[in-house]
Amino acid sequence: MRLQKARVQNYRSIRDTGLFDVETWKTILVGPNEAGKTVLLKALEQINPPDDVERFDSLRDFPRSELSALKLDKTSGGTINPGEVTVVEAHFVLDDMDQETVTRIDPAFAGCTYVFGRCLDNSWWHRIDGGPVILTFGDISKDLIRLASHVDAQAASDSADGSATPQHDELNAMIGEWDDTTQIADERATRLLLWLDSVYLLLIAKENTCEEQRYNRLMEVAQVSERRQKALDQLYDRLPVFVYFSNYFRVRPRMHLGHLADRLEQNVLDDDQYDRGNECLLKLLGFEARELSNLGRAAEPAAGDPASLKAYQDQLDRRRHLLKAASTQLTENINEVWQPDPEKAEANHLRVEADHQYLKVVIVDELGAEVELDQRSEGFQWLVSFFVVFFAEAADRHQNAILLLDEPGLSLHGLKQREFRTTVSRLANNNQTLYTTHSPFMVGPDELDLVRVVEMKDRRTGTKVHTMVTASDSAALLPLQEALGYNLAQSLFMQQRNLVLEGLTDYWYIEATAALLKAAGVVELNEKISLVPASSAGKVVYFATILHANNLKVAALLDSDTAGDAAAKVDTLVHTLGNRNILRTAKAYKGKVKKPEIEDLLRNTLICVAKTELDWDIEETARRQLQRPIVDIFAAEIGIDDFSKYRLAKAYLRWTREHDAEALAPEEKTQWQTLIEAINKALQ
Repeated sequence: MRLQKARVQNYRSIRDTGLFDVETWKTILVGPNEAGKTVLLKALEQINPPDDVERFDSLRDFPRSELSALKLDKTSGGTINPGEVTVVEAHFVLDDMDQETVTRIDPAFAGCTYVFGRCLDNSWWHRIDGGPVILTFGDISKDLIRLASHVDAQAASDSADGSATPQHDELNAMIGEWDDTTQIADERATRLLLWLDSVYLLLIAKENTCEEQRYNRLMEVAQVSERRQKALDQLYDRLPVFVYFSNYFRVRPRMHLGHLADRLEQNVLDDDQYDRGNECLLKLLGFEARELSNLGRAAEPAAGDPASLKAYQDQLDRRRHLLKAASTQLTENINEVWQPDPEKAEANHLRVEADHQYLKVVIVDELGAEVELDQRSEGFQWLVSFFVVFFAEAADRHQNAILLLDEPGLSLHGLKQREFRTTVSRLANNNQTLYTTHSPFMVGPDELDLVRVVEMKDRRTGTKVHTMVTASDSAALLPLQEALGYNLAQSLFMQQRNLVLEGLTDYWYIEATAALLKAAGVVELNEKISLVPASSAGKVVYFATILHANNLKVAALLDSDTAGDAAAKVDTLVHTLGNRNILRTAKAYKGKVKKPEIEDLLRNTLICVAKTELDWDIEETARRQLQRPIVDIFAAEIGIDDFSKYRLAKAYLRWTREHDAEALAPEEKTQWQTLIEAINKALQ
């Protein structure tokens, strides 16, 4: 299962983060110091922490300013019971195996959501949203009374003296305190099942079809709670472990194999950080310390004995060949992450060498000299250690784990941090990952939809998490602004071909849809074209003029709305680009909207995405108002204060990660093919 939403309350600097969305694979948390990013990760870890992690401490973890309200013991004057304070709440979507597990119990569980909460006293609760519905006494009271009357009448007619123990009496004793809102769940469902079992023989004896159907309906109602509990038990067993990391184990490049094997087997670690890191290194290479140690203790061959000489040679050669193969594997994996200069292809060739019990990791530099790992840069050591530890343990301790990384990559240069994002993405393919960062290089220009802004306006309101890229504190947005600024500066003058767009959401729509159509073999956007968001239609002219002044090829894409019309008529833009390179959405659009925006090119898909992802249902209105721009309909139906073009575009981005081009409407594929071909032609 994967974390979909989370909420943290009443934990240290956090009063209530609000329920915030978590991305399917990777979520990036940005914000200034003291905003509460680390506190947020530590709280999330408590959803299901590893065994060796300390649990909540009511005295130290509840907000200090409100501690007097907490009932810590029998003598304290507080009124709030720690067991009633939910600190962290998590909503999970089920993966295929989870779905298979619960639908075997009841097919009605298809598409359900699992919700888990951890309280301040470390107790927990959980529920399933969706699945078979638990009915109330009001829903079944008439059927119960009629069944009891029928059974009483049947029992009286069958008894010799015309009397029998009335089932009505037993029923009334059971339902005495129930009202119409009482749910048929837990102990009440169990008691109802027992009562139904007691009357079953009387029903089947006479083969009364009508009453048997009534009995079956009541049995179904009573068994729902049991099935829901069984599904809850199954999902609880599948709850992922939340693993928090801030201090990463380091791999020591030189070790004594025999001593390391002894410490690991006795669980007496000489240096917990380095021993654990070295254990991970050997695990990643497919070895155990004792195995390599024993291979290095080959018995000296007897003189004149060819068989013992061959055994001696084979044992040492086996270790040497295995380590050489492992060295090649490690080099390839590290270079995928580090991406060395191709002119120095040997600079990062890692070699694992063993001499008797002495094992070390060296790097062969461009001169062919061997340098121990601990003599390379701090950043390179950190990256090697990170790769070794995480990818080794992800296959063992961190299977079915959600990883919480606090400021990864601090030791890396900015450009290496940018490349390190690929490593985190690889990690997230197997383990859903959330990480905090202050660095603009840890946020890609195509990853803004993955960002959650963490801020704390003041201690009274506490830490908040914004799903939208917005915050009242400019410092919270600084990494995003710097990331956009850096990538914009790179793209402005690095690419020969540039398409200037009105805003960031246009950038997302084009990039995501072009990727779908490319994967389907429909059409491919020229990869040499740089997409440049200008933040508004009015600013397109400035970006286009600057780029054109540097002798670069430039085109502009404008919506066909009022703002786009005004920008398209600016003399400077027309003179700079010419009408041929001022592209309008109306040229690709085939529908009935008179002034289409880029969202209208995805009209049908966005209606569906908004309904399923955001619970915005405008389908009926959009069907009646085919000539009205879809954004105007959203703003009117959802409310101008609640509707956000940003949220809609972001929901579409998430949707494209789970779907392919076949999910688009046929006319949408045609429209986008026309648009992309026009862009390619303008910038050929």
